[in-house]
Amino acid sequence: MIGYPTGGPADDLRDLIRVRACADGTETVVWWTGDVYGWQPDDGPRHLFGFEGVNVGRARAVPGGYELLTREAAAYLDPRTREILQTWDNPLTGRSVEVMHVWNDPANQRWQEQGRFGPFRAPRVQIGDQVVFNVDVLLAYPSPLPAAEFPDHSAGDIYRAMELFQFFAPAAELASEAGSVPCALSWTRVSPWLPWMELGARPGALVYHCRGAKLGGWDEVPDRLREHVAAQAPAFAHAPQEWSEPNETSWTAFRKRSSGHH
Repeated sequence: MIGYPTGGPADDLRDLIRVRACADGTETVVWWTGDVYGWQPDDGPRHLFGFEGVNVGRARAVPGGYELLTREAAAYLDPRTREILQTWDNPLTGRSVEVMHVWNDPANQRWQEQGRFGPFRAPRVQIGDQVVFNVDVLLAYPSPLPAAEFPDHSAGDIYRAMELFQFFAPAAELASEAGSVPCALSWTRVSPWLPWMELGARPGALVYHCRGAKLGGWDEVPDRLREHVAAQAPAFAHAPQEWSEPNETSWTAFRKRSSGHH
């Protein structure tokens, strides 16, 4: 059975919060694994990294919607052995560079029934006994790393990327009153080269292709990733308690780390 269920902004918002997090504010652990590919107009695609990460969040009801308070950690892996990398031999330049893993704290979002882009929408299609939501995030904003200031680490003055999510939820669970609905997810990201890759404005891009799920708790995160977080930044095993901004990204983190060098 194929169908296109529809709801108003309030229904869309509550349903997607239940799928992505938990409407009653319970902490939610979302894990993903996958790979990162690089391509250039005259080279590739190349399989550059494995990638595995975890986001721990809580949804908090606020007037007109929800705040999603989260922090996320992710590690770049050797594409063959799947071990966490500390350094990376860049096949495009022949240089070895230090790998900067992802420690985004916070990674918060505000979801409003009536937001600055209009009514909240969570496009969905029912396929058999599953409902699939897609959230396509198209990004273009001034880069934290202006090219003139960071010529080796910036692809340009405008950061352009796409984050393409799909959330797969059981239709019967979604139709219930449960505050949290199980989900599996797919995530594809198209982005510029990472700052620490030292590829500057070289033409090309990265494509992340990952899949994952909402887990039952932190103890279900695979050992390698749990140990990585415990050793490096144990606070990432829990969601933030309060709203803060701006969000951290690999680009803002690189700028902070480089501030002593510029």
